Amino acid sequence: MQEILSVQNLKKQFRLSYKQQKLQRTDKKVLTAVDNLSFTAYKGEIFGLLGPNGAGKTTTLRMLATLITPDSGDAFIDGYSVVKQPDEVRSRIGFLTGELKLEDFFTPNYLFNFFSELYGVPEDVRARRKRELFSRFGIDRFAEVKLANLSTGMKQKVSLVISVVNDPDFIIFDEPTNGLDVLTAKTVTDFLAELKAQGKTIILSTHIFSLVEKICDRVGIIIDGRLAALDAVSEITKDKPLEDVFFDIYARTVGGAV
Repeated sequence: MQEILSVQNLKKQFRLSYKQQKLQRTDKKVLTAVDNLSFTAYKGEIFGLLGPNGAGKTTTLRMLATLITPDSGDAFIDGYSVVKQPDEVRSRIGFLTGELKLEDFFTPNYLFNFFSELYGVPEDVRARRKRELFSRFGIDRFAEVKLANLSTGMKQKVSLVISVVNDPDFIIFDEPTNGLDVLTAKTVTDFLAELKAQGKTIILSTHIFSLVEKICDRVGIIIDGRLAALDAVSEITKDKPLEDVFFDIYARTVGGAV
């Protein structure tokens, strides 16, 4: 297998304000969101990061996407360092996060063209990909409708399409089906499977067990910023429901029953 991602001892801490300390009921002034995290991913696989809210999944993916810089450690995507070569990394990846807020004033058509130009996608390629993707997700009927007037599901589809506007081989999805209705969620998961079939590598974070069982080749279970388990989904579960396995691991890691 060809290694395309190497994560090496990533660490990220955040300073907590007094208000945040009160909300989290802690006297600690620093939160360690990701704690010396290491793992690899291979070409053509879907790698899942599974964990509860606050486990460090989003922080990890934001570091891989070069949106935030690690305090220590590094990660290499297709041989390029997220710390030392962020521009090279950005040109080669797609990134979708629930925190991506597209401007409501613009239309899907405008946004697709805008981000295509940012990535330097030739006009003929842009036109072909727009036709294919807009048709695939039913966006074509709403191409000139402002985002403010679209449903939540359609906005998510537009965000998804824009995240792969440059046809990247390495794609990062942060909670791609979170908050979606069942039909839109299926559309998204089917698309992930199609991307994998094209040989693309997908890293996704989720807290949805069924999503991991359905589409992921390997999974890393992350708790309190550290990997508590990492293996092929079939090896981790060994014919047990992933949900049961996760809570067993969680109990052993943090101590006590869930």
